[in-house]
Amino acid sequence: MRLEKKATVVSTSVAGLLVLMKMTVGILSGSIAVLASAIDSMLDLLVSLFNYFALHTAEKDPDEQFHFGRSKIEPLAAVIEGVVVAFSALFILYQALIKIAHPREMAHMTESIVVMIASFIVTAFLVYFLNYVAKKTQNMVIKADALHYKTDLFSNGAVLMALVLISYTAEELIDPILGVGIAFYMIYSAIPIIKEGVLMLLDAALEPEDIQKIENVLKAENAITTYHYLQTRESGSHIFVSVHAVFNVSISLYDAHLVSDKVEDEIRDLFPNKKTHTIMHMDPYDDSDINEEEDRY
Repeated sequence: MRLEKKATVVSTSVAGLLVLMKMTVGILSGSIAVLASAIDSMLDLLVSLFNYFALHTAEKDPDEQFHFGRSKIEPLAAVIEGVVVAFSALFILYQALIKIAHPREMAHMTESIVVMIASFIVTAFLVYFLNYVAKKTQNMVIKADALHYKTDLFSNGAVLMALVLISYTAEELIDPILGVGIAFYMIYSAIPIIKEGVLMLLDAALEPEDIQKIENVLKAENAITTYHYLQTRESGSHIFVSVHAVFNVSISLYDAHLVSDKVEDEIRDLFPNKKTHTIMHMDPYDDSDINEEEDRY
């Protein structure tokens, strides 16, 4: 089993445990903050299950229906995860506003504090593990999951702090006010997850520094006199590069092919944690001006 899939299994198991703990105490205590955290963990469970399915599907080989594979299900999963986080935040905000308008007395404060301490510790270890996997694999699904659980870590810490303050001050308005803060923080955290996934679905180019690395490889090859139509995109754990490389007209097709293979290997080495697919169009002269003129008509 790939490390990414193992990570989703771990996150799913942890989310299931946290749901049982938080939901039980949240219902008994009547705390909006704890109940909000429980709902968030329930959504984490569903998202982690979907992430496992997404990674399992994305690694399938190309077939007659999907010639380029199914790697775009990874950014789709990231977008779905971000949207789920945002909608759960809106639900938490709604519940918090209701409690501000209609205050309810909280109970089982000791049990609530113990559960949130345990949740904070467990989530901290999970975030550390997911960050390790994300850095090692550069998988955007795992990066989104790590960011998602990082927001959980902050919200768990905030809920714990609120419960402690309420137990000492008896000011229960702290609970819904904190719920509002958690809701806005979750929405803020969801935006970059959704943005990255949407850009990948729209075939946005690689980051400028990555494109510069590819250009440096092309410029360093003496057999290539110039190049044009450099196009890049990323799809989950796959990177696609296409470029027209201009060779001297006297070079043999065999030698040009060898140079192209060498350049493709060097570009592939730039992204060791990705599956890189490079298409080199071998041109005997720079035809970019001619093609641009034809594109106008």
